[in-house]
Amino acid sequence: MLTTQIVLAAEEPSPVLPHTSEVILGLVAFGVLLFVLWKFAVPRFEKLYEERASQIEGGIEKAEKAQAEAQQALEQYNQQLAEARTEAAKIRDDARLESEQIREEIRAEAQAEAARIVAQGESQLQAQKAQIIAELRSEMGRQSVELAGRIVGESLEDEERRNRTVERFLAELDSAGAGK
Repeated sequence: MLTTQIVLAAEEPSPVLPHTSEVILGLVAFGVLLFVLWKFAVPRFEKLYEERASQIEGGIEKAEKAQAEAQQALEQYNQQLAEARTEAAKIRDDARLESEQIREEIRAEAQAEAARIVAQGESQLQAQKAQIIAELRSEMGRQSVELAGRIVGESLEDEERRNRTVERFLAELDSAGAGK
């Protein structure tokens, strides 16, 4: 019985191996599918791949170009910044020099004004001194005439006589002051 079962099993188709007609039909269908894919789908995929690659390469080129422009702009900015710093330093130095000049001008004006005020003060003092001397001479002359009139015992009321006496007295005083 066992042998009959083995023989019967050999005549029956194998459940693991497909029939030959199925294999042939599967190969033909696979070939048709492969042909359709190769003819229609693969060129589209290739075209999409090419477009995508060119977009990526264009994007990379654009990015490199933008980066180069940004680098150039950065260098230009740094150059402008350096120029601005140089100009600011020049302006600061010019302002410093100008402030020194203004300070010197103000100092010179102040010294000139002080000298003018001192000279004006001295001239006022000289004028006041001359006025005081004149007033003192007049007062001294009047008192001298009055005192001389008392000593001599006569009146020196006469204007001409009194002026001569005062002038003589002042001359004597001046000569006595010069002798010292």
